[in-house]
Amino acid sequence: MSLVDDLVWLIDIPSVTGDEAALRDAVASRLGHLQPRVVGNSVVVGTRTGRPLIVLYGHLDTVPVQGNLPARVEGGRVHGLGASDMKSGLAVMIALLEDAGVARGPFDLMGVFYDAEEGPAAGNGLERVLDESPDLGAAEFSIVMEPTDGELQLGCQGAINATVEFHGTAAHSARPWLGENAITRAGEWLSEMHRRSWRDVDVAGLTFKETFAVTTASGGVARNVIPATFTLNLNHRFPPDRSMEQAEAMVHEVCRAADRVEVIDRAPAAPIPHGNPHLDRLEALVEVVAAKTAWTDVARLTERGLAAVNYGPGEVALAHRSDESVRVDSLERCFAVMRRFLG
Repeated sequence: MSLVDDLVWLIDIPSVTGDEAALRDAVASRLGHLQPRVVGNSVVVGTRTGRPLIVLYGHLDTVPVQGNLPARVEGGRVHGLGASDMKSGLAVMIALLEDAGVARGPFDLMGVFYDAEEGPAAGNGLERVLDESPDLGAAEFSIVMEPTDGELQLGCQGAINATVEFHGTAAHSARPWLGENAITRAGEWLSEMHRRSWRDVDVAGLTFKETFAVTTASGGVARNVIPATFTLNLNHRFPPDRSMEQAEAMVHEVCRAADRVEVIDRAPAAPIPHGNPHLDRLEALVEVVAAKTAWTDVARLTERGLAAVNYGPGEVALAHRSDESVRVDSLERCFAVMRRFLG
């Protein structure tokens, strides 16, 4: 089948986070000649022959359906749930794993199709795959085929979510002077967060972005009660020149006006794998090399000592949208670059 046919096939097997089993089984059956190993709702394909190992990674799951199934091909694009994030990457992975020229090339190639990337970080299926597949640790280079607009994106930003609370004193809304409004007490801090925007950070000549964003807020128990508690979520994205401890310290500093700050979720940033000869070869084949200004599973891989980068055909701006799609020529260009890289 063609890349487009494969992508349509992948999209038309729904795989919302938690329901990846059908797609896992379809991929395992399709690549049965590569001795697939099922790990939970994930599947690992490929075997070692003693050549240097390259591993490709892609997640099977998507965000929930938004009226964007089944797939359709129109105007030089493939439309449908997961087209950009990241079933286009999966289609390229499958094509490379089935390519006879790649199989005869100088590298062993393995593919990891894993589950639950779109859910909470703690439930991500890649951790279990890595724990149960020690052979992946021998990889000289790993490529996460998340959407990158066809750019080679290096490193990735870390992420922290923190619960931020402002406290007041409840009272009848007819007599607000008897209490203290926790919501309006947070107003000055919220204005500061609104003005903060983002900060560009240069790391090895690439521009990452430090951001602080309030993403949820709740407070109050009734329309006639002065609220005693106002609770917000602060999302912090930080560049790879900062340790997790430094990033957490920054969150506490930014939230010093609050009454309580608790980090509830965190994921490390990933460094750039300087000096890796495979990175040098891949850089020579792409038009644009940029910073990954988001978090990806490159961070999980680098925590385990693996050199990893982001490169995929999907379009970042269309990920998770109801009108999600990907250009056919982006699929073909990504496959051509990867085939040359592996050939």
